Amino acid sequence: MRKILVTGGAGFIGSSFVQRAIDALHDSRVVNLDSLTYAGNLQNLEAVAKHPRYRFVRGDIRDRALLGEIFTAENIDTVVHFAAESHVDRSIVGPADFIETNVVGTFTLLEAARNAWLKDGVNKRDSRFIHVSTDEVYGSLGDTGAFTETTPYDPRSPYSASKAASDHLVSAYFHTYGLATLITNCSNNYGPYQFPEKLIPLVIHNAVSGKSLPVYGDGKNVRDWLYVADHCDAILKVLAAGRPGETYNIGGSSERQNLTVVETICDLLDRRLGLLPGDKPRRSLITFVKDRPGHDRRYAIDATKIKRELGWAPSMSFEDGMRLTVDWYLEHQSWTEAVTSGAYRDYYRRMYDER
Repeated sequence: MRKILVTGGAGFIGSSFVQRAIDALHDSRVVNLDSLTYAGNLQNLEAVAKHPRYRFVRGDIRDRALLGEIFTAENIDTVVHFAAESHVDRSIVGPADFIETNVVGTFTLLEAARNAWLKDGVNKRDSRFIHVSTDEVYGSLGDTGAFTETTPYDPRSPYSASKAASDHLVSAYFHTYGLATLITNCSNNYGPYQFPEKLIPLVIHNAVSGKSLPVYGDGKNVRDWLYVADHCDAILKVLAAGRPGETYNIGGSSERQNLTVVETICDLLDRRLGLLPGDKPRRSLITFVKDRPGHDRRYAIDATKIKRELGWAPSMSFEDGMRLTVDWYLEHQSWTEAVTSGAYRDYYRRMYDER
């Protein structure tokens, strides 16, 4: 029976993983540690909140005493580490939080695992520390090529630099102490419960109500899009059969320009809801705003390794995933309204309206 500590399990990807782990790992117990910052939401976990194999703990991953208590009381043998500050725009405005959470927090969690699992340099049986990271640590690609697990790191924002630092720490704990760590670097996720500061839910939210759709620069920055359920299935594969000390890139094989993504959402909403007043298509809401500093031009993931070693490949096409995502947000507009607080609206004005 795995005793899994999930950090950041009330966030977008973390909450999806918690539910999938409860459903798929029938002999597992899941302890969810989340500090419930603006992007953490217990509404995401209502389906499992009362499950006998689930426990929620509100707390900070930098709290050494709390981590020690959890590892001991729950006999934790597995960590799946999602907790992170993750929005590039926020890292540009306030980088300190990213260093504290992504670097100091990861270090503190590694130390807790080392103290709990290692005795005379030998890992506790079947222990696993999975660190969930991003393709942004690799920097920016040209028109061709894709990131592999051996691509040199070249982070361009405080966010990606903080994630690169945490990746290096995780790798160091494997090589120095023998801790059974694994790293996953994923492409851009999308799907239900994503906080509306990110591109897809932001565009859906604004387009439904006829608001401006801000697009950075010329809109031709390219990202590889990965449906969140596919990502969580990949992590489960890594948990089951990944080799400690290894890195696995997880991608959706769905490269799209940002402008194309926005236009796809506009067209789906026009079909679902009809045109805007005056028979205007939602594409008319697109507004190009000043590009953000250090905006990487293109990301692409080569996921050959995880397919070859673990048999994982994305099952959701971009078109099907976008239809599911748009429909979910249309059916859960009250969720979006609840999470877009006054504080978020102030942040939105600084990021987009003032550009």
